Amino acid sequence: MKLFFSIRNNRIFVGFIAALFLINLLNIIFNTPMILDQHWAQKIFYVHVPSAWVGFLSYFIVMIAGFMLFIKNDDTWDDIGLAAAEIGTFFMGLVLITGPIWAKPIWGTFWIWEPRLTTTLILFLFYLGYFMFRSFGGNIERIRRQAAALGILAFINVPIIFVSVQFWEPEIQSHPQVEMASQPEGILYPFIFSLISFTLLYVLMLRYRSHILRYKNSQ
Repeated sequence: MKLFFSIRNNRIFVGFIAALFLINLLNIIFNTPMILDQHWAQKIFYVHVPSAWVGFLSYFIVMIAGFMLFIKNDDTWDDIGLAAAEIGTFFMGLVLITGPIWAKPIWGTFWIWEPRLTTTLILFLFYLGYFMFRSFGGNIERIRRQAAALGILAFINVPIIFVSVQFWEPEIQSHPQVEMASQPEGILYPFIFSLISFTLLYVLMLRYRSHILRYKNSQ
């Protein structure tokens, strides 16, 4: 099996993503508008929300990979599921870091135990448990299938996070309920650009990590 970066198209893709992220960073810093009561903290929005999107997308891939492992009985899907779980947890960790930084100037505190934050933290902790389970050892085939089942079950929490701002009473809600379609172009277009940038980065990371896992398993 070839090394990932020995493939020319992969090197081109990495260069493209690097350029895209540089443009995205400069655009966020210099071109996005300041919000009166948030100032610089609001610019974290262009990292926080795309990170959440990528994390949820990655956990969706974990679920799909789990189903495919049961259907196809092909360990390649276990590699994809594990890679997606690792990357998704990295981005959810980023969400839990950037969220409090954004929240401090708005709420006056870094953390509030409101529904969306709490359910996001539960999802993050669930996947930490997923990795602990995989590290326990034992029969590798049994571990793979049980991990696939855990990944499928864990995804149930993702739609709960999405609907949490509507599901619980408004009195206990602190999370902003923003309709992106109603935002001015100065906010909407940079947000879409950042979302695309993070999604393409995720595709690169998933391909790379899956490649590494397949390479290790082939040794």
